[in-house]
Formats: sequence, C-alpha cells, structure tokens
Amino acid sequence: MQQSCGFQRFAMLACAVLAMCLVACARPDAEAGVRTGVAQLQEAIDARDAGDIEALLAEDFIGNDGLDRQGARRLAAGVFLRYRDVGARVGPVSVDLRGDRDAIARFTVLATGGSGSALPERGQLYQVETGWRLVDGDWRLLSAEWTPAL
Repeated sequence: MQQSCGFQRFAMLACAVLAMCLVACARPDAEAGVRTGVAQLQEAIDARDAGDIEALLAEDFIGNDGLDRQGARRLAAGVFLRYRDVGARVGPVSVDLRGDRDAIARFTVLATGGSGSALPERGQLYQVETGWRLVDGDWRLLSAEWTPAL
C-alpha cells in the first residue's frame, strides 16, 4: 500500500510538469519559459535523476499531504527504484495566468507504472491542479494537488 501511494505521488508530480507542454499561454514569453522548464524536467525523468527533478521545484514547493521539495526528491528516487517504467497520459489542460509570474494549470492525468512488461502494473486517473511561479527567469513548480478521478 505504501509503495502504491509513493508511485501515485511521484506520477502526479511528473505529470503535472509534463502537462505544461500542452499549455497555450496568452503571453509567448511565459509559454516559452514553461516549455523550457518542462523539457528540463522531462530530461531529468528520462535520466531517472531525482536530484535534477528536485532542482526544478520551487524552494517552497508543496504537494498533497504536505509533500515538500525534499520529500518529492525522495519519492522520485523510491519510485525509480520500484518501477522501471513510469508513464502519463495528459488530458485537456486549462491555464489561468496570474500576472506575469504565476499560473494555475488544471488537467486530468492517467498515471501508469510497471516493471517493463507489455502492460503496466499500476494505473490511476487523476484530476490535477498545479501552481507555477517564475523564479529568476525560470518557471518552477510551486504546488501540485491531485485527487483520484474515478
């Protein structure tokens, strides 16, 4: 049960950032900045590097159940050890820009994880709300809240 919870938390964290690839922001500079952050996170996930994932989170990141930045790093490392394959399918994204430095993105995610066989061992659909902040010229994930959709 504990491992399943860890997978769900990590999958949602990764999905939240990856979903930003689909965001169409009203301001081209904001969109380009978010896409750069997403690309960096994707590289960190592909490299299975929990430290690089942590570096992309805001210092005061907060997730479900009080998950903080270092907790997210530990969660990612644990999931990388537990599951060889982690995946996400992102549904439609709606974005609400809050000035030039903050944004809220809402979407659904189907998160999966497995040992590398043809079918994933775990899967869950979530409703996700994420908060983003521009920090020193880079978009950072500030918050992530997810709830099972089914």
